[in-house]
Amino acid sequence: MSFKIYHVDAFAHVPFRGNPAAVCLLDASKPDEWMQSVAAEMNLSETAFVTRTKDVFGLRWFTPTVEVDLCGHATLASAHVLWQTGILKSNEPARFDTRSGELVARKNGEWIELDFPKRLAKKCAVPGELLLVLGAKALYLGCNDVGYLMEVESEEIVREMTPDFALLGTLPLGRVMVTARSSTKDFDFVSRYFAPGVGVNEDPATGSSHCCLGPYWQKKLGKDEMMGHQVSERGGVIKVRVGKDRVYISGKAVTVVAGTLL
Repeated sequence: MSFKIYHVDAFAHVPFRGNPAAVCLLDASKPDEWMQSVAAEMNLSETAFVTRTKDVFGLRWFTPTVEVDLCGHATLASAHVLWQTGILKSNEPARFDTRSGELVARKNGEWIELDFPKRLAKKCAVPGELLLVLGAKALYLGCNDVGYLMEVESEEIVREMTPDFALLGTLPLGRVMVTARSSTKDFDFVSRYFAPGVGVNEDPATGSSHCCLGPYWQKKLGKDEMMGHQVSERGGVIKVRVGKDRVYISGKAVTVVAGTLL
C-alpha cells in the first residue's frame, strides 16, 4: 500500500524557515513500530500521522526516536495539509483526537489558530547541572511536563546560547525553554527550545512550548495577546492569545514537498 506524505514548514510564511514536519495521511491506524520507523526515516523533529475517523481525525506525533504527547508545529502542518488538499473546506475546523485530548485548528486568513491546553510553569526542583549546561544566569527557573523554563536577562543571551546537548539529554526532563524579552518592538518575547531528551537537539519553532511561554509572559507583560519570535537558526513567528484554561497559538505554513510513501 502507498500513502500520501507532505513536508511542511510550519510557523513560516516562506519555504526553508520555521519548523519542518512530515504529515502522513493514513486510511487506518498503523502499528507503532511502523510509524516510529517512518519518523526515523523522515528524520525531522516531528512526523505526524493523520487518520480519518467518523467526526474527527486521529493524530499522533513521532520524533525520530519517540512518540510525544503534544506537538504544535506538526498539528499546524497537519491542518494546513487537510485544507490544502481539499479534504476539509477552508471554513471547516480541523478537529484532532490526540494523546492530549481533542485539539482544534481553525483557518483565519493566512494564519492557522490552534486551540491548545495551558501548561503553566511552576517552581520545582531544577538540577544544578542545568545552569552549567546552558552557561547562563537565570532570572527565573521552573518546569512543567514540557520541560524546564529559564528566563535570562536579554535576547542576546538567548541567541548566543550553545548548550551541552549531551549533558542536557541526561537530565530528568531533557528539555528546556529559554526565553527573554524581545529587544525589538515587533515581538514581545523571544525563545529557543532545546530537547535532546526526545531526540531533537534544538527545535526550530515550537508550538507546544508556547502553551507555557504564553501564560508566563502574560503575567509579566500584562497582555493577553503577544507575538513570539523563536530565534533558532531557521526562526519562527508564533502569535499567542491566552485564555482562561487554553492557549491559542497561531502561525503560517508552507508545503515544500508532496509525495508518496511506498
